[in-house]
Amino acid sequence: MIPVLPFDELPDGTARCVDVAGRQVALVRIGTTVHAVDDQCSHAKVSLSDGDVWPDACTIECPRHGSAFSLTDGSPDTLPATRPIAVHRVDIIDGMINVEVAE
Repeated sequence: MIPVLPFDELPDGTARCVDVAGRQVALVRIGTTVHAVDDQCSHAKVSLSDGDVWPDACTIECPRHGSAFSLTDGSPDTLPATRPIAVHRVDIIDGMINVEVAE
C-alpha cells in the first residue's frame, strides 16, 4: 500500500489523478468511500479524472465520448468503450488514502 493523498483533500463527488508507483490512477470519492481506477479510458486514451463522477451509479464518465466505467469492477457500461479499466485496492489509514496497484 502506498500513501497518496490525505482523505480530506479529495472532496466528495470528485476525482483526482495521482501517481502511484509510476502509474496514473484516478481517485474518486463517494461519501466516505474512495475508489481507485486507472486514469485512462480504455477507448480514447483520455484522463478519466477530468470526467464526471456519477455517485448514484458509482461510475466515472470519460469526458471525450461519454463511456462510463464502474468504480467497483472497471467495466464500461456505455459505448463506445468495450474493455474494462483496472481497479485498485484502497485503504484509508489515519486519514491518508493508500493505494495498492493491481497487476
